[in-house]
Amino acid sequence: MESIVLYYSPGACSLASHVLLRELGIKFEAVKVELTASLPESFRKINPKMRVPVLSIEGETITETPAIFTAISQLAPERKLLGRSNIEIVRTYEWLNWLSGTLHGQAFGGFVRPHRYVDDPALYPAVKAKGWKNIEDCFEKIESDLAGLHAVGDNFTVVDIFLYVFYRWANYGKDQIMDKYPKYTKLVTHLAKRKSVQEALEAEGIVSFLPKL
Repeated sequence: MESIVLYYSPGACSLASHVLLRELGIKFEAVKVELTASLPESFRKINPKMRVPVLSIEGETITETPAIFTAISQLAPERKLLGRSNIEIVRTYEWLNWLSGTLHGQAFGGFVRPHRYVDDPALYPAVKAKGWKNIEDCFEKIESDLAGLHAVGDNFTVVDIFLYVFYRWANYGKDQIMDKYPKYTKLVTHLAKRKSVQEALEAEGIVSFLPKL
């Protein structure tokens, strides 16, 4: 197998790809990219979109979390990390597209980076407030859709990892909000016990921000 390199920023959405690589127990290089107000201009040569994560594998550079999840999952098809049946795979991508576009891009995008939506700083508080309302709306949908310890079927998939990232962000952004979402809390608390999650958190030097249950 050729070298595998993951470009990440601590605590960013790249945490999900980092966890997935460690879940497979394969050798890879994790390259930390400092994220302050924005990524360093030098990173543009790696990804002109100026976003993490970026995965370099088998001579290919891959961006966008759903695509990276797919590439990593293909390294261990026997694990069925995208689902165990055709319909489960469809549901996995249904989740990933919604989480990436709506919860991540729109909701958290507005809450964390209002400057992406308006140029007038005076409008930032309104954009942030609307972003948080959108986050709550998304979390209510997640809560209603979850039926057990996993998002898709009865087994661990990449969706569970992605859900953990957003839970972690929200619990950092608003103290104790997770009391409102017991099923979501149960899923991520169960997930956080996995060795892969603990290793990724330690490697990135971040904490889980999970409630003490």
